Amino acid sequence: MGRVPAGRGVRGDEGQVAVEFVGMLPLILLTLVLLWQCVLIGYTYTLAGNAADEAARAYAVGDSCGEAALRHLDGAWRAGASPGCRREDGMARARVDLKVPVLFPGAISFPFTVTGEAAAVWEGEDR
Repeated sequence: MGRVPAGRGVRGDEGQVAVEFVGMLPLILLTLVLLWQCVLIGYTYTLAGNAADEAARAYAVGDSCGEAALRHLDGAWRAGASPGCRREDGMARARVDLKVPVLFPGAISFPFTVTGEAAAVWEGEDR
């Protein structure tokens, strides 16, 4: 009664998962790329803050500000770094600007920079 003759079977959903995955693959990859870019932006903020902190400490005791900041940056971030220090109200203040890379460091960067600022009590000789 409800028998289907051989060779004329009802089509199953074999391969449906593969087709759905291939359709979703671009969205999955885009999500991963955006998450990775967010991680790079956050890491750049961390590097800028740390470099500024180290530069302020070094400048506070009379050492070179720029060298201290660059010493704490990796190669790709070091290329686009612009550290600067000043003495103000008994404090050594440092500022480090870093370019934010697109997808991986060393290739291209976004047209904006991330700024890290720090201060330390001046301990060097009065000039």
